Amino acid sequence: MEKRFKDLKIITGNSNPELAKEICDYIGIDLAKSDVMTFSDGEIGLSLNESVRGADIFIVQPTSSPVNDNLMELLIMIDAARRASARRITAVLPYYGYARQDRKVKAREPITAKLVANLVVQAGARRVLAMDLHASQIQGFFDVPFDHLLAVPILSDYFKNKDLENTVVVSPDMGGVTRARGLAERLGVPLAIVDKRRPMANVCEIMNLIGEVEGKDIIMIDDIIDTAGTIVGAAEALKEKGARDIYICCTHPVLSGPAIERIQNSCIKEMVTTNTIKLPPEKKTDKIKVLSVAPLFGEAIMRIHEDLSVSKLFD
Repeated sequence: MEKRFKDLKIITGNSNPELAKEICDYIGIDLAKSDVMTFSDGEIGLSLNESVRGADIFIVQPTSSPVNDNLMELLIMIDAARRASARRITAVLPYYGYARQDRKVKAREPITAKLVANLVVQAGARRVLAMDLHASQIQGFFDVPFDHLLAVPILSDYFKNKDLENTVVVSPDMGGVTRARGLAERLGVPLAIVDKRRPMANVCEIMNLIGEVEGKDIIMIDDIIDTAGTIVGAAEALKEKGARDIYICCTHPVLSGPAIERIQNSCIKEMVTTNTIKLPPEKKTDKIKVLSVAPLFGEAIMRIHEDLSVSKLFD
């Protein structure tokens, strides 16, 4: 271990220990020794098996499914590190659960993204590092420094190495235009937008297409693919408009319910995603390519530890 990182410690729970180990390998340190267990009544327990007194602690724990268990593990790990006299605790959230409940759409609804932010800060986190929030304004829900990483550079590097011709980047909805534009600019290709109306949750009706896709290779980008209904519906609409090969990419592969079956049976040629969320064996198929975000998180953690600029990573 490099001497400059002797006070840096990375802890992980059960959500994505493989990603935490990859980050440690990139930095050149060992994963801190800890045990997260579940008692017979469902309560979560934690044991930190080495001293963290005076250390700069980074807790890597995406709050993906099972969301409530992983969130509770995160809060318990933060509390344990705080009570063990850690110098600073950074919550590293490759995927931020409850991010889609970021505002009141109708009366008497909670704003759960803000509630989770309050819990993380009150538990003792003094900094947060996350990737591709569903709504970037969630950064403002935290009263501590927040570093927001983007997966677009990782995704764009992958597609630059593919032999695609006459490529168009497509946003599957109006809300994702900024993200799609960022990918299009990095690839130097045009942008198109699928304009849709959603009558109810996880149900999508295609209304219009802004841009030209006939005879083009398509790269459709979103932050999250959950049930895959929206993205598959958009892909089928693009195919009807004359699109050639259709690729989809996202940062967070939630892939719940019928998502895998829908993607496998669709006209989509390949789905490219990252390992912010651990994919179980039943969700790994030949159509899905997983890219690692560990080097980017590793660089960000080293920069935070040494009080250097994180934004320089995207220059």
